[in-house]
Amino acid sequence: MAERLMVLYGDDSAEVHYAGGGRLLLSPCGCEYRYDAGPPAASHQLQPAESTRQRAAFVRSAHRERLTRALDFRNRFSSRPYLPSRVLPPERKKIIFRDILEIRWPDPATADLTRCADNGNVKISSVDGYAHLYLSELQQEFTVEFLCKVSQSSAASLCSSQKNSNYQTRDQYGKSRKNPVAEMSLKQMRVEGKKNDQGCAEGKYREPTNPEDQRDTDGVPLFYTKHSCEYMWVTQCWSISSYPEEWKHPLSLALMCYNLNTAKKVMQTCEKNHHPSMETDVIIDPETKETVSHLPTALPLSCRAPHLHRWTFCDFFQNEATEKYSCPQLIQIVWWQGVFYRFIHGRKNIIEIYPGDDSVLKSEGSLFGNYFMHYAIQKGTKKREEKMYSVNSLPPDVPGNSYSISSIITQATKILQYCYKTKLSLTHNYYLCCWKMVPETDGREMLPVLLYEKVIPSIGRVIVYSDHKVHAAFWDGVTLNMVWDFSSSCSKIQINEDVGWCKLTTPDGVQQLIQISHPGIHERYTRTVIEWCRSLNERKEISEYTEHSETEENWSADVELEKIQRFNFLLDNSNVLEGTSAAKPNPSGLTVRKTENESEPEEISEGYVLEALKKTSKVIQDIESLLAASGR
Repeated sequence: MAERLMVLYGDDSAEVHYAGGGRLLLSPCGCEYRYDAGPPAASHQLQPAESTRQRAAFVRSAHRERLTRALDFRNRFSSRPYLPSRVLPPERKKIIFRDILEIRWPDPATADLTRCADNGNVKISSVDGYAHLYLSELQQEFTVEFLCKVSQSSAASLCSSQKNSNYQTRDQYGKSRKNPVAEMSLKQMRVEGKKNDQGCAEGKYREPTNPEDQRDTDGVPLFYTKHSCEYMWVTQCWSISSYPEEWKHPLSLALMCYNLNTAKKVMQTCEKNHHPSMETDVIIDPETKETVSHLPTALPLSCRAPHLHRWTFCDFFQNEATEKYSCPQLIQIVWWQGVFYRFIHGRKNIIEIYPGDDSVLKSEGSLFGNYFMHYAIQKGTKKREEKMYSVNSLPPDVPGNSYSISSIITQATKILQYCYKTKLSLTHNYYLCCWKMVPETDGREMLPVLLYEKVIPSIGRVIVYSDHKVHAAFWDGVTLNMVWDFSSSCSKIQINEDVGWCKLTTPDGVQQLIQISHPGIHERYTRTVIEWCRSLNERKEISEYTEHSETEENWSADVELEKIQRFNFLLDNSNVLEGTSAAKPNPSGLTVRKTENESEPEEISEGYVLEALKKTSKVIQDIESLLAASGR
């Protein structure tokens, strides 16, 4: 059954819709799935669809092909793949007699990187051949292929992670050495088996005398199952603007290769036209000297937090015209009608559209959401073309083109607005990801916390969360949600602070997205919040959140004394005691006297306030002395 729509959400869960009406939902870790079959042709409208929820490792034969393709889609754009050996076909597996923990890339000082370029594209391969990186001619995205061990049990995955961490520790000190066990080849294991006098069963190797007795139930030799590892080739696609740390070094090599090849072509053109060639020096990044890196590891077979799995389909693509959705989620990747849409959320907000003809439409920076740059390479002349399209004035469709510029940009804008509605809501559950959470905290470390709250006189109240969300409640009943980057340095405002949208809710509950650059009649609300956020940036009142409990805070009597003093002063000088009798004492020890006509209380003199503060100070000192004597 052909796929009609494929979506990868912000928590790494995937959703696939099929042409026959069926749909499949994959958990963020990939170990569970739900499949809803399409309604039969003769079924009643109220008849529920057949639904199946199962572990991926025990998939039904009828769903195996769908699940395999859904896993390939998820693994292509997720930082850590899920590779269940039972589900994946045998022809895609590879038996290797070693444990690959690290790979070595070519040294830019000795390798000839110009040979890596081919017709504008760049290919960088590791020295051992276990990983390859392909950089497109437009330099907007790159593809990686690498060998990855299939998913193991939780205990085996933990052991592998510990081994990998040991390698990373050695790399930090510049003493990268390979594990001798991982480097042991088949021939070396045979020699070790002969030298082992104690007869260790795992260390020995003997030629199988009876092939039938030396094979397991699947027909695989027992020696393979004991000393070998199952690996698979995994393909991933990443944007130049956002990619995992593992690919930073090979990507820098690919960019260096592209620059060297471009400089070489310029020199050849100058020599051909009999012009004096200009010296073109390509600066080598010092970080490229570290030629060893680590490959991504597969997720374990079973999930440690299955209670965080979401089994509700997102109905955005079925109800785009409505304003309410059953399960709001941030969207990362969308494949629809042969076009890929990539949405990058965070400090950098970027939209990338890949129509399928090797061109890219991109919206970022000050153009984000309003303008798209179209990058393409002419097939004949190999020249780079750049065009700009405005969202408010899209070009008409050209007959004969394989896609419509207007349609794909309009679709990208709709998805972007849906993401902003999700991002600007105060629902934070879309941050929860089962395989990223810490077991001890049950995912609480991924939830944002309250950082700052301030009541602005005659305006309203403003609240700031650790995920850069700002919630402002004005006195007239209007609320406004905005995303602001508080990590910028002192005396610097946020870059592109007028880019994007904010969500405004009227007193009657009507919600609407407002462009920050064109707020219209709501300008006074957006301007107030922006000015307040900018003042916080300048005063550096928002600091990094550090976990601590109230019991660990330093208890100070001076701070408590100041609080009591402020409270008493405000209480004595307010109208709270108007209804009390003239001789009734208040908590601070002062007496409020009324005039004969019982109209207004007399103004309290400064002496009464000082006397009350002295009494309060004496009480605090007595408390401190008592606590010191008790050994606190």
